[in-house]
Amino acid sequence: QVQLVESGGGLVQPGGSLRLSCAASGFIVSSYTMRWFRQAPGKERELVAGITRDGAILKYADSVKGRFTISRDNARNTVYLQMNSLKPEDTAVYYCNAIWGMQYWGQGTQVTVSS
Repeated sequence: QVQLVESGGGLVQPGGSLRLSCAASGFIVSSYTMRWFRQAPGKERELVAGITRDGAILKYADSVKGRFTISRDNARNTVYLQMNSLKPEDTAVYYCNAIWGMQYWGQGTQVTVSS
């Protein structure tokens, strides 16, 4: 059974850091392009970062460049999103996505940046 499970979200003060994890089962993450999206209330889902099958960085949204880092651990079959210098505008539900022909989504994890 294919599954993506995000974790690591929570409440953090502005300037703080969080690391999101996306644990995959039922397929191998290195065989897919893996992406992180986010969706804030009242806004469309936005692509935040992506990593290709060969480990190259696909994209960072302009709003997170220099602050967020996507990475992949093939041994753990897990993708990460390290988020530093968080801002209130980073508040959103963050979703993990896998795509290569087929496409899979996780259930999302809430990130709230607030003092």
